[in-house]
Amino acid sequence: MAASIAPDAAPDAMPAANGPATIPLRKRIRRLVMQLGPSRMAATILFLIVATLFARFSWDMPLVNDAERALYDARATLMAPHVAQDQRIVMITYNDETLFNTGIRSPLDRTLLARALANIDRMGAKAIGIDIAFDSPRPDDDLLKTQLRAMTTPTWLAYAEQASNPNTIFYEQQKFLQSFIADVRTGKTRPTSVLFRTDGDGVIRRWPDRPKNLPPLMANALAPVDAAHADYQGNIRFLLPARANAGQEEPVFANIPIDTFAVPMDDEMLAGLAELVRGRYVLIGGDIIDNDQFNTPMSRFVDPITGLHETMIGLEVHAHMLAQQLDGDWPAPVPGPSLWVLAILVVVAGGLTSLIDMRARWVALAFLGQLAFFVAFPFWLHRHGIDTTTLPAFGWAVGWLLGYAAVGTAARTIGSRQRAFAQSALGKYLPVDVAAQIMRDPDQLSLHGERRNIYCVFTDLEGFTKLSHAVTPETVARLLNEYLDRLSDIVLEHGGTIDKFVGDAVVAFWGAPISRPDDGARAAAAAVAMYQAGEAFRVDMAEGVPPIGMTRVGLHVGDAIVGNFGGEDRIQYTALGDSMNTASRLEAANKSLKTGVLISAEAAERSGRDDLVPMGRVTLRGRAQPVDVFTPRADLRPDQRAAIAALVAAHAAGDKKAYVTCATALAAEWGKDLSIMFLIERLNDTDKGESYVLS
Repeated sequence: MAASIAPDAAPDAMPAANGPATIPLRKRIRRLVMQLGPSRMAATILFLIVATLFARFSWDMPLVNDAERALYDARATLMAPHVAQDQRIVMITYNDETLFNTGIRSPLDRTLLARALANIDRMGAKAIGIDIAFDSPRPDDDLLKTQLRAMTTPTWLAYAEQASNPNTIFYEQQKFLQSFIADVRTGKTRPTSVLFRTDGDGVIRRWPDRPKNLPPLMANALAPVDAAHADYQGNIRFLLPARANAGQEEPVFANIPIDTFAVPMDDEMLAGLAELVRGRYVLIGGDIIDNDQFNTPMSRFVDPITGLHETMIGLEVHAHMLAQQLDGDWPAPVPGPSLWVLAILVVVAGGLTSLIDMRARWVALAFLGQLAFFVAFPFWLHRHGIDTTTLPAFGWAVGWLLGYAAVGTAARTIGSRQRAFAQSALGKYLPVDVAAQIMRDPDQLSLHGERRNIYCVFTDLEGFTKLSHAVTPETVARLLNEYLDRLSDIVLEHGGTIDKFVGDAVVAFWGAPISRPDDGARAAAAAVAMYQAGEAFRVDMAEGVPPIGMTRVGLHVGDAIVGNFGGEDRIQYTALGDSMNTASRLEAANKSLKTGVLISAEAAERSGRDDLVPMGRVTLRGRAQPVDVFTPRADLRPDQRAAIAALVAAHAAGDKKAYVTCATALAAEWGKDLSIMFLIERLNDTDKGESYVLS
């Protein structure tokens, strides 16, 4: 972005020894307020209020909150602490190998669990949390129940209810689970809630609420929690393993297969394995592919070792929450009043930035400083223990842009009034951008031309002539003006020059009077946008107006003579040359080729687009030199576009076998696509690389 220089600066800027002086910012603001007028001032203030609300409540706005979540996930991942393996917590899991060995998948083998619990109970664990819902019967239930009633270690059994978790348990399962827990409940064996809450995108970022009818949350049940944070619902602090030089990382929490503890043990073996459990919090659950897997902020990014977007088992989420509780790490959010102050500040900063009138290096410094704030400040807050799950980082950036736009637009409105009278006369004869350039350099008004390499666009609206005979002249004028307005706006938005209107046709070019490195990309984007605007226009037609056809567009690049032509009393800034004629022929060729947009190979090569497909080589009407043509097909997948390119390449190379293969496959897949089927028909009618002559 670049700072907006208020257009009324020049008349009041006083020359100085080292260059023109700048107008003080305070004076510019006062002048802006005085000259805007009540209605425009009210509109500007309203826009600034909207910007402030956006900068404050972006987390609550549909679609926008997706951007906020993505930015939060980046903060949570990049700022996550890298730690050595936590020696306070150990996970003991059923994995896929366990299921294979036992031959039991669901419900999980409870004999295995009973044996493991019997051994773990003798090893001196601090507490045991079991993230397995016993909501369905098994033949070995009595063995497990007996062991659970005999536990001397505090043991917590997963509990869920249909009311708060309807997607994971139904009524009969809940009844069985309640009965099972009631049957084994003792002073040491009790239920615990395993409820999670995911955001709208299915990602776990925050601690869940604690419904009063549920037992304590597993992390809260296993270890003491201070009363001030018993209902904490801020962000979950996810940890990452410490970085290792050899690429080998110890997981944050040890994960041991349950089989290790389920075998018969003598005292010596028991003592050896006890070191894995003694004094630790033991979490027991499943680590099974496609089961109990959750997305976390880390899932958004590719794991550097596996190359995958890694999900996390529910048991490990409980482990992260338990570790956070044990560390007493309770990030607090930015207070609401502070968020309001920050929202107002970023909007004000955007508005003031649009009024900067100083040397370029200071303008660049102001932009870079504010950019650094938007990028770095949320990460800094997260690193320093602030809960940023409600921090509107994206909202700040958008609020700044809206503030910049609101104040900048107001300043430009005032400047435009001062130039309106002088420019209005030229604007009646010349395109606006050319008139503006002539105002800056009046010598360009002289009658002369120059050779320039330009991108030419021709459009035509099918069926408008027929429509003009079927409706009143007033309706014709209204529809034509609306249609030309839409296409003209697209040309100007993409930096093009409008050459002329010929009835319902628009002629425009890029590369003159101002040439830009990306003129090819701008022209191609405008060509596609003009076609789309034409399609939208005919859809938006009022009832009772006869239907019209599509807008066809042609784009070519080549040399032309560009300049002011006419007489002393009337001139027109226009382009003359073969490139203009070729673009016109390309527009007309759309009708024969069943396409909407045709781009010559020369223009396609410099368009920077990856959605173009070749439509073969044709000889345009009234032309001798054949032209390779392309059409944009963003609706096709890359492999489908590649298949069409392979078809044309096989034809050009004379490879009949490859050509027939490609043509057969395309005909089978795209039998109803007129442009592709006509391409195959044309290629069938021509020899190796020969052009198809359009009548």
